[in-house]
Amino acid sequence: MHFITGGRTTPRDEMANNVLPAWLHYYKRFEGYGLWAAIEKSTGAFLGWFDFRPQQGCPPGEVELGYRLRKSAWGKGYGTEGSRALIPDGFTEHGVQRVVAEAMVVNVASRRVMEKAGLRLVRVFHEPWPYHIEGEEHGDVEYALTRTEWEQQEADRPPGKTSGSGSVSPPTEQGRRE
Repeated sequence: MHFITGGRTTPRDEMANNVLPAWLHYYKRFEGYGLWAAIEKSTGAFLGWFDFRPQQGCPPGEVELGYRLRKSAWGKGYGTEGSRALIPDGFTEHGVQRVVAEAMVVNVASRRVMEKAGLRLVRVFHEPWPYHIEGEEHGDVEYALTRTEWEQQEADRPPGKTSGSGSVSPPTEQGRRE
């Protein structure tokens, strides 16, 4: 959360009254989209979450990929693993035409996850943040992957290799909260 909130914890009442109701609304409006918990398989520890959902004002067929992981989970491949599970599912099961993701320019680790998941840099832009975050003066980046680009990546992949890491399954109804 260092690059989202500047390290500030979101107050519990804001999570309960604003954030969680908005997230739960996605499950009702958009089948197959929403937020997924990232759980460490061997310990059951909560590592963070992934989101894969249409954003307000985006063109039909475009979804945003996002992830927020606890600091203890950084650098262990969880971001790449979760992203690689969601992207193919979106293209093959939900008619997604374009996946986008954004990060701060200085968030090199998140940008690397996007690249490992197959997304490409589209643009650098500047957007005001509601509070100061170190590095905001450098701006933000948008990465994207179209269905056509993903299909080409899959066709170019050596035999026996998959787009995912092999240890994460695409999201299913059983894995989601209603």
